[in-house]
Formats: sequence, C-alpha cells, structure tokens
Amino acid sequence: MSVAAAPLVLLAGMNCTADLWADARFDGAGFEGAIRPMLDRPSIAEQVAALLDALPENFVLVGHSLGGIVGMALALAAPERVAGLVLVSTNAKAPTEAQRSGWGDWLTRLDAGTDARALQQSILSPLLGERLVRDRPDVVQRTLRMGEETGAERLRAQLAMQLTRTDLLARLPELTMPTLVVSGLDDVICPPHFHTEIVSAMADARLVSLDAGHLLPLERPREFGRLVRSWMSQQRLAGAVA
Repeated sequence: MSVAAAPLVLLAGMNCTADLWADARFDGAGFEGAIRPMLDRPSIAEQVAALLDALPENFVLVGHSLGGIVGMALALAAPERVAGLVLVSTNAKAPTEAQRSGWGDWLTRLDAGTDARALQQSILSPLLGERLVRDRPDVVQRTLRMGEETGAERLRAQLAMQLTRTDLLARLPELTMPTLVVSGLDDVICPPHFHTEIVSAMADARLVSLDAGHLLPLERPREFGRLVRSWMSQQRLAGAVA
C-alpha cells in the first residue's frame, strides 16, 4: 500500500494524549480519521505486539518522542506493515543513566502520591521552553491537561516502558520505507542532532527542522500539518513515477 493511501496512526509521547495532534491542519481538515492509540504497556516489546494486533494490515505511523521510539521498534519488527514513518522529536539511542535515574524518580514520586499533571508541570520549561511558558498560557494548560488525562496508571506503564528501551540506531539501516524526520530547533529533550543521526542511518529519510521545542505538533500545528501533507503528496508522486 502506498503512503498516500494508507491510514494514519498517531502515537503521542509520554504523558501526552491525542490532543497533541488536535490543531494540526492536514488537507484543511486536521487528522480526522487517524487512529490514535494510547501507549499503556510496561515494555516496548509488549506495546509493539499490542499495536500490531490492533492496527490495520498497512499504515503510516506518526510517532512523537516515546511514540516515535515505539514506531521505530514496530517498523523493525514488522516492516511489511509500515508504508511510511514520520518521526517527531524523538531519539533512537539507548537511554543514559541520567534518564534511567529520572524515570525511576518519577516512579517513586507516583508511588508517593504525586499525580501525572504535577509531574508534567515539573518539566514545563524543557517541554515548551521559557518563552512559550511565559507567553502561551493556552499551550501550558493543554500540556498540563494532557498529563492529567494520561493519569498515574498509564504514566507508570510508560515509565516502565522507557526503562526497557535499547539502542535502535544501529538497526535503522534495515528500514527502507519512506521516512520523514521532524525536529524542533529549540528541543532540549531530543535536540536536533538526534534527528540527524536517525536520518543518516536510514535509506530513505528526509529531515526537516522547525522553530519549536519538544511538543512541536502542539506548538507549530499548522506548519507540522502542512509538512506531513506535503511529504505524503511527494510520496504519491514518487509512486506514480515508479
């Protein structure tokens, strides 16, 4: 199935919901009709298996942050199912000890009664940047609400999933499907060079960077939607030529 004809699957990152994609303009109407699973399994392998059981036979997978990591693992597990990939604000490398320590601390805080919204609030500056935190209270409130709607149980599973991550970068040359990689120039969680590494490792990948932080689809929804639409249109034309 071609990229243009395949259904879209949208995987939001950790402590995020489908609201991440809500304002993205795609063919003038947003991502209506897209499949929006929630990440809720305690390991990458279990999440990939659950998605493959539930999703259509072929699809284009759009993954943000942890959703992009799951997307890469899924594409490696079943490349014949994935017509195309869009990887946004993500990281193909194994976690660092600092990251593992941070996730462990969040698990401890959840066990002590801290809720997912409060944990989201504790990292607002890395997620959005100081300027957006100061100037866009609407985006701040949506970011906090995504944490609230994720909830402690699902966030606990996502943190456990993070702890099962392994290096995917070395395996990315196995993937040959068309791939769009989108980075935020101001993303301090998954900085631009993470995305350069991904594109360099893949056979058919294109990199685009936008003036945004980690929650790029929420911060730059129209630009992001136009970018995905343009990329899918290019795949349609390429398929027609081939």
